[in-house]
Amino acid sequence: MTLVTVLIAILCFGVIIMIHEWGHFFVAKKCGIRVLEFSIGMGPAIFSKQKGETKYSLRALPIGGYCAMEGEDENSDDPRAFRKQAVWKRMLVTVAGAVMNLILGFVLIIAVCCIDTAITTTTIAEFHTNAAGEDIASSDQWLQPDDRFVSINGLRIYTATDISYALQNDDAETFTVVVERGGQEITLNNVAFRDAETGGMLDFYVYGQHKTFGAVLSYSCRNFVSTARLIWISLIDLIRGKYGFHDLSGVVGIVDTTAEVVQQTQSFREAAMTLLDLMSFITVNVGIFNLIPFPALDGGRLVFLIIEAIRRKQIPAKVEGMIHFVGLSALMILMIAITFQDIMKIFQR
Repeated sequence: MTLVTVLIAILCFGVIIMIHEWGHFFVAKKCGIRVLEFSIGMGPAIFSKQKGETKYSLRALPIGGYCAMEGEDENSDDPRAFRKQAVWKRMLVTVAGAVMNLILGFVLIIAVCCIDTAITTTTIAEFHTNAAGEDIASSDQWLQPDDRFVSINGLRIYTATDISYALQNDDAETFTVVVERGGQEITLNNVAFRDAETGGMLDFYVYGQHKTFGAVLSYSCRNFVSTARLIWISLIDLIRGKYGFHDLSGVVGIVDTTAEVVQQTQSFREAAMTLLDLMSFITVNVGIFNLIPFPALDGGRLVFLIIEAIRRKQIPAKVEGMIHFVGLSALMILMIAITFQDIMKIFQR
């Protein structure tokens, strides 16, 4: 792993954090809220500059950032303080960071699609054969060329990535597959997928589609929905215990993975596609994670605002601030533990 790839990975993660905090900052300014500091990174300040009422800073640890607003977690007499604003304005400010992450993810998905040579479809073109031209695919006993996947074991198929996920993340030996064939949806039961030579589950090829404006936009929308759903499914699986603590990665793990993936590419175009694709996944992940209703996260703050809107009365600043402090402390402890685990994985490798 070279220093350049590590710096690129850190820069990419920094962009994702900056976009998130800029969302809070931009909407807060538009709502007339006094912003005290806009910071990228945590810890000691490397660079800071006061411009008007706001201090802009770059800090040493690239593990996050913040947009500090007047009266955010405490009472303030300033009429432009956060808690002095209408509840709908505070809701907009709270969700703005996550929304910007999701928008960035969608834009990056479009960029990857534009760079790629063709759009990958979910329609079967042909099945795997060996050097002698003999079929080595199992699924050709149920499926046919030109079948378009609709769902696999109940998972709606939007992109080719969904096909791979459905087949490789399920312990089932056979699958219930719904395909569109001849304009009609057909349900196929007990479908087996297996390449007789490699043992892989993907024993077929799919068509590529020429890029047009409409095709790129349609595919990007489906890919965005697919990515967001995959992240949500992973979070649910984590809660259910399918994944353990050792499967989690923090900033160090993300940077390490990004650098490794980029380094393994063979060309600049391939590296750009891989990097942008990974960035899109990470930024959508950050957006969705921040909307989880946990104290200190944007989702947790949004819950308090919803309660306030229903009660028509603010929750005392000290009470809310203490709850968010406890949540932030728990998240910091978790982050430290995950970071230590990421570092140990690097040394073990």
